Amino acid sequence: MWIWIAFIAFVLLMLALDLGVFHRKAHVVSVKEALAWSAVWVAMGLSFSVFVYFAYEGQWFDLGTLVDAVDGLTNDGATATEKYLTGYVVEKSLSVDNIFVIAMIFGFFAVPPLYQHRVLFWGILGALALRGAMIGIGAKLIAEFHWILYLFAVFLILTAIKMLFLKTDHTDPNKNIVVRLTRRLFPVTARFHGEHFIVRAGAPASYESEVPGAPTVPDEVVDKARPGTLLLTPLALALVMVETTDLIFAVDSIPAIFAITGDPFLVFTSNVFAILGLRSLYFALADMVNKFRYLKVSLALVLMVVGVKMLLAEWLKLALGKHFNLYLLAVIIAILAAGVAASMLAGRRRMSRQTSRW
Repeated sequence: MWIWIAFIAFVLLMLALDLGVFHRKAHVVSVKEALAWSAVWVAMGLSFSVFVYFAYEGQWFDLGTLVDAVDGLTNDGATATEKYLTGYVVEKSLSVDNIFVIAMIFGFFAVPPLYQHRVLFWGILGALALRGAMIGIGAKLIAEFHWILYLFAVFLILTAIKMLFLKTDHTDPNKNIVVRLTRRLFPVTARFHGEHFIVRAGAPASYESEVPGAPTVPDEVVDKARPGTLLLTPLALALVMVETTDLIFAVDSIPAIFAITGDPFLVFTSNVFAILGLRSLYFALADMVNKFRYLKVSLALVLMVVGVKMLLAEWLKLALGKHFNLYLLAVIIAILAAGVAASMLAGRRRMSRQTSRW
């Protein structure tokens, strides 16, 4: 119990420092800043594996004393570290797919770069609470009903096939049932009101005018509501879409991590560190997502490999030994690296063809 309290307190402290200190004032996050923060979050996530090793090896706080429901092994320092790192890489790679959708959402709602970090901050805070609940329920179900793992495996394989053959790049957020329901239940302003998600009718709608490149809007917005009525802003709709998107992606990623381990602490911590770096990763890659044309194929293959591993876990354990997750980690990294390399190669070929035409 104490290890859970300590870890959650650490996460809340990092989030408080993020919003209250480093991003206290709204500003456009540059690629350089985003890359620096991405390096910080990745280093933090990888460094945590050192704690995982010693905690499970020494059975601190009773970690590593229970049988893992997925493979039937009791996790020592080495196996726990392998499972944590594999889960972290899988969740981190799947979060990249989330970036494609978030970029589309921000483009559709025309969210100024000035306020995108705030939307992502609250979106990720909600995602952490949501995934924590889903992981708790999933771990309980797997412990009670082991056959659910096979359902998860089939689901992951079907999801991979869907990612390979169905295109969902041009989804209209206005057709999203959650957005439609939100518009029906709450009045929404026509324009942004700074970084506010909720305002009262008659409040001025404006951007930080001193920020270079910030669009200008009228000083006053006449809302079709009585003065003082609480209204949602378009920024709130963007937040609703980000939260909805994470729920959809969580349905894919939570079974993926349970294919690797059923240990709730390993599942939760690997998920948290992967999600915490999503904001900085978005600002680092948002302008480049379209260049990685084969990355989506790689992510689909990762899901398929994880799903097959879940179905053949017992056989793999006998054939490769208790450290078979280490081989799985190597395969996943190889698939992702191949996707990035193929995308970069295709981009260079396209640029060379364009250059030759001139």
